[in-house]
Amino acid sequence: MNAFEIVAGIFLLLACIMIIITTMLQKPKQGGLGSSFASTESYFGKNSGRTMDAILVRLTKIGGVIFVVLTVLTAILSVYMQ
Repeated sequence: MNAFEIVAGIFLLLACIMIIITTMLQKPKQGGLGSSFASTESYFGKNSGRTMDAILVRLTKIGGVIFVVLTVLTAILSVYMQ
């Protein structure tokens, strides 16, 4: 195991922790039976890009992309570095 694999493993671990934390902090999307009769137009519905939940969704997507890219790069570079 070389230094690159150790550093990549640390960054992969940090990306995993970021995905777990941001996923756990998000509110559930399902509202149950009562949400099917409620109106979807609200202040938070119109400005959903600025709410905390929208920020958490964006951070989860960023963490997922970082995780996938690092995983692929680590796999490719570990084959070529041997």
